[in-house]
Amino acid sequence: MIDQPRRERMLNVPAVVVALLAALALIQAIFALVLSPEQKTEFLLLFAFIPARYDPGVQPDIVWPGGTAADLWTFVSYALIHGDVAHLALNGVWLLAFCSPVARRFGAARFLAFMAATAAAGASAHLVTHFGELLPMVGASASISGAMAAAMRFAFQRGGPLGLWRDGEDAYRVPAASLAASLRDTRVLAFLLVWFGINLLFGLSGIWMPGVEQAVAWEAHIGGFLAGLLAFAVFDPVPPGTDPGPDPASTAR
Repeated sequence: MIDQPRRERMLNVPAVVVALLAALALIQAIFALVLSPEQKTEFLLLFAFIPARYDPGVQPDIVWPGGTAADLWTFVSYALIHGDVAHLALNGVWLLAFCSPVARRFGAARFLAFMAATAAAGASAHLVTHFGELLPMVGASASISGAMAAAMRFAFQRGGPLGLWRDGEDAYRVPAASLAASLRDTRVLAFLLVWFGINLLFGLSGIWMPGVEQAVAWEAHIGGFLAGLLAFAVFDPVPPGTDPGPDPASTAR
């Protein structure tokens, strides 16, 4: 029998990424259209990441909603909230572009765990650099930055998603380059130079990013990016240095 060419979906977005985008949009709609101003403040106190929570010297008479549990979950929950529709739309574009290949490689459960871990890393970096600050931090940028770093570990590999010769799903299962090998790849180095350059530009110059009404939390971006780069192997289901093997669909007759 003659093999029929496989047809790629026009928008090849994993279901987990679609679900995550839908959840972000729903949260934004509730925050913007349903909650009263007082409820919005309570919501941010409960779910946004606020460094002052962890500094007992800042207004010690404040009783933070959620107590100790919120001290923990806000390291992740802040990433589900956005300042406005423009902020969500900007992050949504980057999420589609960089989280889709990572989700296709990791699978839904590993992908969500990875996004939570990089969000926590971004919050940790923000806490260290803004300890005691009352301004809440929101947005998925730290997690998306982690996904950028993760995608960089395999996207440039031969047969990978950015390769000239790639084969559907197999492109997302090519063995990843080691961290040392990645840092010797001129394409990776160029990506790192541009990425860090843009974040330092917005962070150190005080320039505000379009679609974001407050200063960019660039330290959180860097924290998430470094976590994605360094912890990639912990979440990667493809063993290093092995052939990913044929896609079962490619051998069907």
